[in-house]
Amino acid sequence: MADSEHSSAHEASENPQEVTKEEQKLEISDDEEALIIRMFNLVGERWDLIAGRIHGRTAEDIEKYWNWSSISK
Repeated sequence: MADSEHSSAHEASENPQEVTKEEQKLEISDDEEALIIRMFNLVGERWDLIAGRIHGRTAEDIEKYWNWSSISK
């Protein structure tokens, strides 16, 4: 029975809808956004360089935020 409970919990975490919600929830502070904009103006789409200036952010996080924010404005 423990195996079936483990399987159910594991399957629920692989739900593609949950991943989509998490990807959409990237929250960037005002300070981070200002730094992203300044860095983008200096180095362009070099997401790894920009992410290196923001603790805890990956290049993918920064690029997703940039692409999402440019679409939503």
